[in-house]
Formats: sequence, structure tokens, C-alpha cells
Amino acid sequence: MAIAYISFGSNIDDSDERIEYIETALGIIRANPCVQPPMQVSSYYETEPVGYTDQAKFINGVAKINTTFSCEDLLAFLQRVECMLGRERIEKRVRWGPRSIDLDILLYDNACISQPDLQVPHPEMLNRAFVMIPLNEIAPEVRHPISGKTIRELIEKISETPETKGIIKWSAAIQ
Repeated sequence: MAIAYISFGSNIDDSDERIEYIETALGIIRANPCVQPPMQVSSYYETEPVGYTDQAKFINGVAKINTTFSCEDLLAFLQRVECMLGRERIEKRVRWGPRSIDLDILLYDNACISQPDLQVPHPEMLNRAFVMIPLNEIAPEVRHPISGKTIRELIEKISETPETKGIIKWSAAIQ
């Protein structure tokens, strides 16, 4: 059994629709027989978009799962969930543009994986307050497999950036 941390986000214009996409995705993940209870979910956070900024705000958060999926199979499963919920992965799409749902593997046990389509730990996680704040909420003592530092130690580096000032706790997630 592996422990994986997955970031999730949605920025469809309507607030209720963003939550609906997220909760539907989490429900699909929770219902898969390769995901064992309990699933722990952070609070939801409303965040400004990163990169391409001419789009609606995101709702983001992080989930912890216990899984029998290999990391590669988990990625394939998460991409199927995204596809089921209308996510399009096409080259013409604006990088970091609007999306119904975004699911990324942040950490998978203590694995360090570098493949063309899979990098774990997620290479941008340490630069993204919208990932680190909810991850710190549910896993402050987890160690980053490359730095060896805890999430609590790593978040201190980003706690005073302009990005963190735009993050607003949206609601408590359904556990």
C-alpha cells in the first residue's frame, strides 16, 4: 500500500461549478477499489491563476490517499478522471489555462521518479503556495524526498510571497 498526495484544482467561472467538479473527481477517486479509506482532504482554497492570468480564479486543495496503484497507474487513472470531467489535453490549449479539473501527483511514498510523462515529486510543488498551503494543512510532517525537509519547514520559504496573500480558504472539505 502506497501513500500518495494529489493536488486538485478547477477554475470554471461559476463558483458552485468549480466545487462540483472537484467533489465529483474526489468521489470517483474515493470509489476506486485501488484507493483504500480513509481519504484525507484539505480545505479548499481560492487562488489567483499562475502563468496565464487572464482567466477565472481557481479552487485548489490536496488529498491524501492510500493506494494499491503503482505511480504510473495512478497517473493514468487521474488522467482518465480528468478526461471524464471534460479536461482536454491538447497542444493548442493555453499552458496553465482554464480547466474543469486538474489532478497532479505531488508525492508518492518516498519515490523520486523522472520519466517524460511523470515526475515525482512534482517539480513545481515547492514554488506553488496553492499546493504547499493545503499540503501543509494535512501533512506538515511529511518529508520531501529530495530535500529531506518537512512540508512545514519548506512552507516557511513561501509564506511571505505575494502569491500567498491571494489565497483564501474557501471551505472545509468533506472528509
